[in-house]
Amino acid sequence: MSAIALDTMRHSAAHLMAAAVQELWPDVKFDIGPSTAEGFYYDFDLEHRFTPEDLPVIEAKIVELVAKNLPFVRKDRSRAEAEACLREKAQTYKLERLADIPAGENISFYECGAFADLCRGPHVEHSGQVGAVKVLSIAGSYFRGKETNPMLQRLYGTAYASQKELDAYLAAIEEAKKRDHRKLGKELDLFSTSEAVGPGLILWHPKGGRIRNTIETFWRAEHYKNGYELLYTPHIGRANLWQTSGHLEVYKDAMYAPMEIEGSPYYVKPMNCPFHIQIYQNTNRSYRDLPLRWAELGTVYRFEKGGVLHGLLRVRGFTQDDAHIICTPEQIEDEICEVLRFSLYIWKSFGFKEIKAYLATRPEKAVGEPARWEQAQKSLLKAIEREGLAVEVDEGGGAFYGPKIDLKIKDALGREWQTSTIQFDFNLPDRFDMTYVGADGQKHRPYMVHRALMGSLERFFGILIEHYAGAFPLWLAPEQVRVLPVKDEFLPYAEEIGKALREAEIRVEVDRASETIGGKIRRARNDRVPYMLVVGGREKEASTVAVRSRSEGELGAMPLAALQARLLEEIKVKKS
Repeated sequence: MSAIALDTMRHSAAHLMAAAVQELWPDVKFDIGPSTAEGFYYDFDLEHRFTPEDLPVIEAKIVELVAKNLPFVRKDRSRAEAEACLREKAQTYKLERLADIPAGENISFYECGAFADLCRGPHVEHSGQVGAVKVLSIAGSYFRGKETNPMLQRLYGTAYASQKELDAYLAAIEEAKKRDHRKLGKELDLFSTSEAVGPGLILWHPKGGRIRNTIETFWRAEHYKNGYELLYTPHIGRANLWQTSGHLEVYKDAMYAPMEIEGSPYYVKPMNCPFHIQIYQNTNRSYRDLPLRWAELGTVYRFEKGGVLHGLLRVRGFTQDDAHIICTPEQIEDEICEVLRFSLYIWKSFGFKEIKAYLATRPEKAVGEPARWEQAQKSLLKAIEREGLAVEVDEGGGAFYGPKIDLKIKDALGREWQTSTIQFDFNLPDRFDMTYVGADGQKHRPYMVHRALMGSLERFFGILIEHYAGAFPLWLAPEQVRVLPVKDEFLPYAEEIGKALREAEIRVEVDRASETIGGKIRRARNDRVPYMLVVGGREKEASTVAVRSRSEGELGAMPLAALQARLLEEIKVKKS
């Protein structure tokens, strides 16, 4: 089934869900019921409060309507007729939606059995063409998304052409629930949030901190290898800095309220770029100094409404793996190619193989000379083509200040995540009057590119947890090895093993609990530890360890030196 056909079928399924609710609760008032990327929803206002027990009842009613092969009939009405019809049925939300339709535009209703909806369509011919349907969940939703408006009840559902496709989708949902980073974060003791601290502010626990440190260490080393210098900048800056950058004009709602220091207002930073520009302007620059590649793991703060906060994926404070490339026009194409190559290397190192590029080009309202936009867009496209990436072009979808590449990765469940961004900026160099002296002795405006690889460490960590279902590869695992003594009498030998591995910079813990070896093994498995080393009398006598791999099972007895060499090689190659 094509994407358009699937979208049409799901829109029709939303109508059938509304028709089912109407049959069960005739006093219902309707708002909207569109299709979505993964299904559909409909918003309702009714006295009855939906419960999970209602979902199979509603679903059974939809199945009845599907079996009746009820036609979807379009009826065009004048505005007066439409208004009279909706007033008669006391459909107040639909009356407001009707008022949104511009004068002179066609007004259409779609009828299916006893249900009629203000809708532009299209729909399937009859209800029998709606395939397998599942009502999934209940949520709340403010009318028009405004908190001052009434709270409506939203039912989510999905529909597929066949039961087999629906079952596959539902199985994927169940797997996604098992991999939910919030659930695993608690089970594996990786991170938490606290009402005392405030929502959307992440507390990294020791195990999560070990993974973060591993990521940051790798990130820093690779940036130095690739010609970057690392910067550190303050968490706050004077209001006039954000005035010059334009953030106070267009981004103020996402910035936290200012604080006053010695009579001057300061803002907590939502971005790092104005600070990097101040470093650039600290001295006169020549074309001989360029390109400059500057990177920072800078913690920023942005206001997000409480309703959209989501674990690590949507937060109010996060550390951005930010970088800025400042170069001459002649250098830009090579720099973009290098940034894209570097981005792909980083993603593949973390085990992500399916990567797609999205190129957003010049919108109607844009700053910067058209010739510079043209050169920038060509540089972005050439870099994508050179790497052989699949690409979609979003014509006119760029920001007003420059075109960009977004990279999207697919995780182990086939879900697509937007990650790296390579964004041209013709705005800030003008606002801050950035210049360099060219070979001709004259001042010129440099090109500036914003670049984030992981986006933020918090969001990236959430993606990583779900991608690996908490079973991190050896090089990332917070605990790479656990030593399990069979009995307390072998604990000293286990401690010797732990000390030797720790000295080799392998992350190791010794299970000192006084319980059976079976219980220790089960706990290590639940904690997703990559390697378990069982030690008893036989191993102590032979100076070996009995090795169990999380992925390969029993590996038998090994001398410690042989095991250590194996682990260090696996860590070095970053085996996924």
